[in-house]
Amino acid sequence: MKPKIQDVARIAGVSTTTVSRVLNDRGYISQKTRDKVYSAMKEINYVPNDLARSLFNKRSYLIGVIVPSTNHPFFGELVADIENICNEKGYKVLLCNSLHQPDKEKEYWDMLRRNQVDGVIVVTYNRGLIDEKQQLPAVAIDHYLSENIHVVSSDNYKGGEMATKELIEAGCSKIIHINGDASLDTPANKRMYAYEQVMNEENRFYKTYHVPDVAFLDQSSDVIKKLFHDHPDVDGIFASDDLLAIHILQYAESQGYRIPDDLKVIGYDGSGLIRSIYPSLTTIIQPVYEIAWSSVNTLIEEVEGKKTETQEQVFPISLWRGTTI
Repeated sequence: MKPKIQDVARIAGVSTTTVSRVLNDRGYISQKTRDKVYSAMKEINYVPNDLARSLFNKRSYLIGVIVPSTNHPFFGELVADIENICNEKGYKVLLCNSLHQPDKEKEYWDMLRRNQVDGVIVVTYNRGLIDEKQQLPAVAIDHYLSENIHVVSSDNYKGGEMATKELIEAGCSKIIHINGDASLDTPANKRMYAYEQVMNEENRFYKTYHVPDVAFLDQSSDVIKKLFHDHPDVDGIFASDDLLAIHILQYAESQGYRIPDDLKVIGYDGSGLIRSIYPSLTTIIQPVYEIAWSSVNTLIEEVEGKKTETQEQVFPISLWRGTTI
């Protein structure tokens, strides 16, 4: 028979109310009493009922996280940081891989609400996912989902500007940009706007190619091939994603381009994994930990009913200088 809180109280020699206060960390309890309660729990292998505790506290201490895919280095690192930060703050994470499928994202959103999570961190392009009237706290990373939802991102415009100027200063005469779906409402499109603005100010030819989803390389191959077919004389490419940049490098080398003599390439994201396994790639580094910390902290403040004035938080980027430029 499963031990109950009454059994813990009897063995510890305290009331059930005292055991409840220890478990829920409410009110002053001496360390001696806490030790007696925890010792009794260990003796009879008592496991607290998290559901009952969440009903008592009106908090589940669960945070949902919806991302396209943890296979992607940037999202994988982001999720790892979010989980670690949540754990430090006493929260657990329910992770959902959506593969950018709107129906799947909606199912996950409904599932998270049914499981009474305290809030959700969302990385999705699905603007219709969140009902603006719903009361569940949420924070979006690098996406605009609703006027009521806080957004956390890197300085995408500055990143696009820096990447383009690096290629210009490296002597590139024909620079092409390859980006995600421009029809999506995301701060990441500012990378493209910056590229086009810098090229326009320099009175240079500019062209942006769009891939359906930068997180899935198999959808990008045809676009990359078209880029090189249309512009065989390209000598500089700014890719809005590191995996995309690596895919471009591999294809270019298979076509006889010498890197960086014939073609210079710069990526975007700069995750720790990419910098460790492909250190030669020059890339714009997003501050992943800072983005994760801000997302978690902003969400918890919202859960606790604290007002946050800033609707969008933007963090500075930096440059990882490899040998592809």
